Amino acid sequence: MEQQENPLDRERFCCPICLDLLKDPVATVCGHSYCKSCINTHWDKDEERGSYSCPQCRQTFTPRPVLEKNTMLADLVEELKKTGLQAAPADHCYAGPEDVACDVCTGRKLKALKSCLVCLASYCEKHLQPHLQSPPLKKHKLVEPSEKLQENICSRHDEVMKMFCRTDQQCICYLCSVDEHKDHNTVSAAAERTERQRELGLRRQTIQQRVQDTEKNVKLLKQEEEAVNGSADKAVEDSEEIFTELIRLLEKRSSDVKQQIRSQQETEVSRVRELQERLEQEITELKRKDHELKQLSDTEDHNQFLHNYPSLSPLSESTHSSSIRIRPLRNFEDVRAAVSQVRGRLQDILSETETEILQIVSQVDVLPPQPQPETRADFLKYSQEITMDPNTARKYLLLSEGNRKVTCMSEVQSYSDHPDRFTDWSQVLSRESLTGRCYWEVEARGGGGVAVTYKNISRAGNSHECGFGYNDKSWSLYCHENSYYFYYNNIKTPVSGAVSSRVGVYLDHSAGVLSFYSVTDTMTLLHRVQTTFTQPLYAGVRLWSGATAEFCKLK
Repeated sequence: MEQQENPLDRERFCCPICLDLLKDPVATVCGHSYCKSCINTHWDKDEERGSYSCPQCRQTFTPRPVLEKNTMLADLVEELKKTGLQAAPADHCYAGPEDVACDVCTGRKLKALKSCLVCLASYCEKHLQPHLQSPPLKKHKLVEPSEKLQENICSRHDEVMKMFCRTDQQCICYLCSVDEHKDHNTVSAAAERTERQRELGLRRQTIQQRVQDTEKNVKLLKQEEEAVNGSADKAVEDSEEIFTELIRLLEKRSSDVKQQIRSQQETEVSRVRELQERLEQEITELKRKDHELKQLSDTEDHNQFLHNYPSLSPLSESTHSSSIRIRPLRNFEDVRAAVSQVRGRLQDILSETETEILQIVSQVDVLPPQPQPETRADFLKYSQEITMDPNTARKYLLLSEGNRKVTCMSEVQSYSDHPDRFTDWSQVLSRESLTGRCYWEVEARGGGGVAVTYKNISRAGNSHECGFGYNDKSWSLYCHENSYYFYYNNIKTPVSGAVSSRVGVYLDHSAGVLSFYSVTDTMTLLHRVQTTFTQPLYAGVRLWSGATAEFCKLK
């Protein structure tokens, strides 16, 4: 009986962490008691922070307290177990702020297990039993616990709303249906639910069918991904094998040339050394004869001199010196020149084939092309913030507004020399490279061009290789005397359309689409290009004297 009359006694001997009766109880410095294993496990998680807190009062301790077993509390728990004391209902059985509480419980309420739509009340497991056992109550409609039961009561008549007004699309009670909703199309809430349930079923069928279709597409895309990966891996493997073979051939050719040079070197050096040895022998013999002549010349006895003179052998002519002709020293310079020519031809071949290979690679497109944007709102989804690179601006161009605005001045600006700078054309490029789908707008006044270009466009000089649209590395829309012209590869194409100070540019790099629009209240297509882009692109502008252009903020 004591257990029933004083349930709080049970809670006093429960661990606040595991919600069970204390095992090996210990007390923290702040006076709260826990199972020794529970508090140690809790503090193990605080190890990284270096401070330890009480789970109940949040008091922190540094360093980690040494816990000793509370022998008196442990003995008391053991004694109480012998009297039949059991753990109190776990805290997770009580209703918290986010839970639906039992409407019957007094004191600390337990969580509701079900709500009754007839009684408009919620019940815990214990107080739900009558609804599960009593035949009249079994007929009541039980649902998952809900805090919105009162929403089923008509605020005007305090009656359960079992009707639905299709005219006003709201739930009503019976009295409402004969009062302010008398001439409205009303049905029972159950009938309306049945109809809505049928519509819901149809919508679910549609969704499920779309899910199935989408899952099929996902499966196909996964298969396509595997195919692309496999094909790409095979292409990489084959290309590496081919290039490895080319490298091997080059190495072999290099080895052959090296061997031929060394062989020729050995032959020539051997011939030179052989001739050198003969000449050295001839020098030795000549020196010996010269010594004999000197001795005869130094003989003081005239008779002896005259006696020995006839025995002198005549001096033979050199058999080697007269045949040696030293040619201008060129050694193997011709070989180096020949190898350099081969290198030049090979570089030309590699440059041509690289472009061809890149074009072939860029044309690999698994998915069908995506639809092009139609409205300005569609274009703005791909808006790209553009800023200008000061290192590319000609020295007569002044950048401002955070490098978004450029003005063509009459005096030179204080820019340092840079290899990326345009020296003669009043042009500037963006910092940002452009790939994928991009859209930007340029507000231009005073005449000039809006362009996109590859980064490797020439910069120095005034040739067409540097001007936007005058080569095969750039595309540009020019405005001149209230007319538009499109330039690519030095081919001029007149463009019709009302001139606007704002031009929109849309780029779909992978699809090879470049479009220019006149932007006013509406967007008017001026010119569209369909091509294949082999490199990332950069936005650019070219200005006439005194003109300005600004990349607009679109976000």
